[in-house]
Amino acid sequence: MRKIKVGDDVMVIAGKDNGKRGTVLRVIDTTHVVVENVNVAKKHQKANPNQGVAGGIMDKEMPLHVSNVGLYNPSKDGADRVGFKVLGDGRKVRVFKSDGEVVDV
Repeated sequence: MRKIKVGDDVMVIAGKDNGKRGTVLRVIDTTHVVVENVNVAKKHQKANPNQGVAGGIMDKEMPLHVSNVGLYNPSKDGADRVGFKVLGDGRKVRVFKSDGEVVDV
């Protein structure tokens, strides 16, 4: 089970985009994540009329290492660490380390 999954609301805790929040779009090899509107770089795209691709300078979200993001905890109003807990019915769920609140419902 991963600590950060696609669709999670995360906050950047290190780097040039420190403090920004966004949603995880992709997880790459469990070590990197792509977060919506965070770590945006300019990409010079060459036009390809055969595929209908327009040319120009595009904005592209680049991957961040998972150690530089934390799962957003609404009760703490900030990033929090994530642990795991086995419930009474045998399900393994993610919990916030600060208050023990269950992330997965």
